[in-house]
Formats: sequence, C-alpha cells, structure tokens
Amino acid sequence: MSADTSTAVTNTAAQTADSSSRQSLWMILAAFAFSAMGVCVKLASAHYSTGEIVFYRSIIGVVLMGAILHRSGHGVRTPYFLSHIKRSVFGVTSLLLWFTSISLLPLATAMTLNYMSPVWIALIIGAGAALAGKPGGADRRMVAAIVMSFVGVVCLLQPSMGGSQLAMAGGMIGLVSGVFTALAYVEVRQLGDLGENEARIVFYFSLLSAIAGGVWMLIGGAQPHTWSGAGLLLAVGLLATLGQTSMTRAYKRGNTLLTANLQYTGIVFASGWGMLLWHDHLNALSWAGMALIIGSGIVTTVMRARQSGAEHPTPQTAVSGPEAEIHPEV
Repeated sequence: MSADTSTAVTNTAAQTADSSSRQSLWMILAAFAFSAMGVCVKLASAHYSTGEIVFYRSIIGVVLMGAILHRSGHGVRTPYFLSHIKRSVFGVTSLLLWFTSISLLPLATAMTLNYMSPVWIALIIGAGAALAGKPGGADRRMVAAIVMSFVGVVCLLQPSMGGSQLAMAGGMIGLVSGVFTALAYVEVRQLGDLGENEARIVFYFSLLSAIAGGVWMLIGGAQPHTWSGAGLLLAVGLLATLGQTSMTRAYKRGNTLLTANLQYTGIVFASGWGMLLWHDHLNALSWAGMALIIGSGIVTTVMRARQSGAEHPTPQTAVSGPEAEIHPEV
C-alpha cells in the first residue's frame, strides 16, 4: 500500500470516527433536552392540568413545524390524512399518559417506564407477524429480553406498590404510555414508508395534541397564568423542539444502533434531576429494575436490527426500525 493510500485510509477513518462522535453528542443533547423538559412538566403540573400542559406545548410545535413546512415549500396538505389521524391519536394518548405519570412518579421512574416502547414494539410486530401467518418462531433471545423487561418493571414499581395507591396508579399509567408510544411508532413507520415528510408528521401530531388539550381545558377549565407558570410552559415547548431537532439530526447522520441506544442516557439525566431537585432516593431494587429495562431495550433494538438483515450489527450498522422508536414528543 502506498503512502498516499495509507494516508487517505487513515483520514477516512478519522472522519468516520469524528462523524460518529458528533452523532453521539447530538443524541446525548436530545436526551438531556427531553429530561429537562420532563423537569419542567413536573414543575408545571403543580400549576396546570395535564391537558393544559399538552395544549401549550403543542401550540408551540404547530407554529414551529408550520413555519418549517412553509419555508421549505412542502406545505401542510397531505394525501395521507387518515393515517396522520390514526398516528396522532396514539401519540396524543401516549403524551397525555406520560405527562400524567411524570406528575405522579419520580422523574426517572416515569421516563424509564415510557422508554419500554422498544420492548412493546417487538411484541406488537411479533404479534402482527404471527397473526399474518408469517413463517418463523419467536427468537428465544428476544423472548428472554422481553421477560427481562417485565422483571425490571416489577423491581422498579415494587417500592411504589408498597407506598401509595397514587404511586401505583402512576406506575400503571407510565407503563401504558409506553404501549401507546409503540403503537405510534408503527404508524410513523408506515407513514415513512409512504414517503411522508417528517415535519408534516410532527405538525399533524402537534395539531391534534393541541385540539385534545384544548378540549380538556374546555371541560375542566383553565388555570390563570403566572410569570413562572408561563415560563415553564414555554420551556416545555422549546425543550421538546430542541430534543426533537437534535434527535432527528443524530439519526440523519448515520441512523445507527449507537444512536438508537444512546436515548437511554435520558434516564441517567432524569435520575440526576430527581436527586437534585426532589431528593429522590431509589433503592437498590429500583436501580436494578431500571438497569433491566434499559438492557432489554438495547437487546431488542440489536435483535431487530439483526432481523432486518445485518447478521452482526455494529454501532455503524444502519437500522431501519429503531429510527422511529420514538420518544412521545415525536
């Protein structure tokens, strides 16, 4: 190999490593932004109902996504309106449940339960394949990962079960929010397969969320604003947008397993926020449960990447599914 060729190979490898590092930083920024958004949601829940928080957060999303679509020339008209409605119903339900669980549980617990969505996704897709009569049995490692995640749920919620009925309800709400996040993922993936614009997907989700939040406010009433309350609502919208933008950019730069799994750093950030602001003290069993849930999420992501065609996926392996393994803000 000539010196020039060797230098070119070295430079290419360095550029690839640098790109991967930047991608990692974008995903970590997204995880931090979503965890900070969770802090603002929890603080705002002392002043506003869940519906109000969703309404104001979503109005910000409608304005920003509408401006992006207008500036890009894509517009908001779509031939897939009914698909958007279906996806948005699942997404709005997930968002309402997730915000409610944040108000009832320690922040790290609420985020961990919602981040079970990759496990629910594996179950939904597997059940769909079985009902469609597709050949092939369930992968034992996938089944083991799913079982591991539910053991983690029991470990994580066990202290809450021994505490109060309110905490128990919050745990169940958080768990179900992950199910609806997974259902929203399936619809997002179908819209992606149809070639729908990403900003338009977020726009219609935000629009329906604003409508749902507005109906909630009409029925239950709206609270008067204070400067601190309005600031928290604005922060929720801006942090959600920052998280979404950063996550999208991370996936655009490679769409890798590494990016898909770095979303779990949000749980680490949430744990830190909880200990710093609310003096949350999770015991060893709770930490073990969180570790099991995170581990099962990573395993199911890797296994689904392998099933999509990569026999030995690496951090640079392109992943068709986990890109849409979405946070409820998407």
